[in-house]
Amino acid sequence: MSITSFFVRRLFGKNDRKRDAGLTTPDTVRRFDDIQYGPNSKWQVLDVYRPVSEDGPLPVLVSVHGGGAVYGDKNLYQYYCMGLAEHGFAVVNFTYRLAPEYKFPAALEDTCMVFQWVLDNASQYGFDTANIFAIGDSAGANYLGLYCCMSTNPSYAANFTFTAPLCPKAVVLNCGIYHQKRSEKKDLSTLLMANLMPHKGTDKEYHLLWVDEHATASFPPAFIMTGEGDFLAAAAEPFYNVLAGLGVNAEYHYYGDPDHVLGHVFQCNIRLPEAKECTREECEFLHGFVD
Repeated sequence: MSITSFFVRRLFGKNDRKRDAGLTTPDTVRRFDDIQYGPNSKWQVLDVYRPVSEDGPLPVLVSVHGGGAVYGDKNLYQYYCMGLAEHGFAVVNFTYRLAPEYKFPAALEDTCMVFQWVLDNASQYGFDTANIFAIGDSAGANYLGLYCCMSTNPSYAANFTFTAPLCPKAVVLNCGIYHQKRSEKKDLSTLLMANLMPHKGTDKEYHLLWVDEHATASFPPAFIMTGEGDFLAAAAEPFYNVLAGLGVNAEYHYYGDPDHVLGHVFQCNIRLPEAKECTREECEFLHGFVD
């Protein structure tokens, strides 16, 4: 573990535990916990959440958590993801391998493995494989965007030894970054890149993370969200413009205003009225693509 990852995990963890203090599993959700989807029993595990009112196959929503590539796991996203399940989805909430213990593209490979796991386990967990969607937050939005590029752009996919088994029908990208600029300054961004990339962030390595550069007209429909107080807010509208210019069915949503500062990934704080509004609108967007 690096000094950067140590402090990020400590600070983010403290804030997230405070955010979720007192929350419990709602009676409306049935959960299946700690399912191993890969050979690594510590990192490659997932939960499945389903509304108890539904017995048959449901549209699937795969959640890719955030955390600057060095922090986060399924436990920190459990309450948020159970809230998504209450909107009529079978939600897959997974932990992936983090930097600096595992360098890029480990987390992207894990994302591919999870989608394959969904296909392989559809009958056991009631997954409607004709309707598979995904949602990603912060670094998870970047990973999900890259996954979508892998599944729709053969030139980008050729950079990797593993493959994306499917393309989601539609995606939600929350508070993400889609074109990380290289800087000589030793700020948090460059320190995180040094943790993430095998060669600490060469030009070629940065280019591999540019979702906007690798997106094509085949990129899935996307709901792109940010809000007042999100330190990555400036990234959202330009990426929306890229997708719209390609002819992709995309929507751009900005929540809050100077009198209602919401912060980065505010939607994970399920107690906030704005978070509930955002989640409802995002789920309505995804349900619009269900066959």
